[in-house]
Amino acid sequence: MLVIRPISTADFASLKQIAIESGHGFTSLPVHDARLTQKIKHAEQSFSAEVSTPGDQGYLFVLEDNSTGEIVGTTGIEAAVGLQTPLYHFQQNTVIHHSAELNVMNQLKTLTLCNDYTGASEICTLFLRESYRRNHAGRFLSKVRFLFMAEHPQRFASKVIAEMRGAADKDGQPPFWNWLQKLFLTIDFPKADQLIGVGKKAFIAELMPRHPIYVGLLPEAAQQVIGQVHENTKPALRMLEKEGFSHRGYIDLFDAGPTVEAQLSQIKSVAASKKVPVTIGPVQGEHTLAVANTQVKGFRASFSKAAYFDEQSGELCLSAEFADALQLQQGDLARFINLDQA
Repeated sequence: MLVIRPISTADFASLKQIAIESGHGFTSLPVHDARLTQKIKHAEQSFSAEVSTPGDQGYLFVLEDNSTGEIVGTTGIEAAVGLQTPLYHFQQNTVIHHSAELNVMNQLKTLTLCNDYTGASEICTLFLRESYRRNHAGRFLSKVRFLFMAEHPQRFASKVIAEMRGAADKDGQPPFWNWLQKLFLTIDFPKADQLIGVGKKAFIAELMPRHPIYVGLLPEAAQQVIGQVHENTKPALRMLEKEGFSHRGYIDLFDAGPTVEAQLSQIKSVAASKKVPVTIGPVQGEHTLAVANTQVKGFRASFSKAAYFDEQSGELCLSAEFADALQLQQGDLARFINLDQA
């Protein structure tokens, strides 16, 4: 059985291996021992803290195969981005150049550096080992964050964002990056990626263009990938769009991948989740349910057909094994969604 739980110090080696496997562009998990150690410590503090409003908390979860003890994935939520370190994007706009005398009107697209998402919550750091990308595991890893957020809404902002990885060429380099490197940054993409990952973002404010950039002046290769996602990210984007996330013109500075957003209360899995009492007994349900307990530090969640919601009684019936994995007892409350319908 695959079980989600908060990360702990003992998971360092597993998290580092995931960071290595995730490759360039996955800036939230740099291959950097001190940064990974700090992220784990910060997550442990966040799960332990009493919180009434979102602040500088970061909730990092790991997906564990409880039959082997192996960590096979990770997923995370930042409670409020940009409070300690600015979160920058390019905002896409359109400006009008009009000459009445010549009867000419041109609509020109621009990119402007901004940090408009300061204070928003961010879902992030999702990675699942390839051998486990089956049987709802990827869907569960994405949606389990919404179960946690639905149960503890005071810990999160009303606006939730997700930064999607941008398009890359056959060598793994973002075409959008080349013109930035040539004109402004003069460092290679892996170096910039590493600096972002370890939290050293001052160079963005110091070196990036401060005035609007006319998109039409960019190389054609850069223009074509604005707002486009990496091939491997398309399934994740489709899943978020089904949840109600949409792109409102903000893109990543380096790979031009879209940032999508939604209101927390309007996210499909948040709105559809139910919090009900648990009863334990033999069960084989028709649908695969994602189920979570209501704890913070002791959060556990998993997915199985060994669960059934009885609409007549309003109770969630779980097998003894499933309930034990989630640290649930008879009469406890649990929150769930139907993964087959999500």
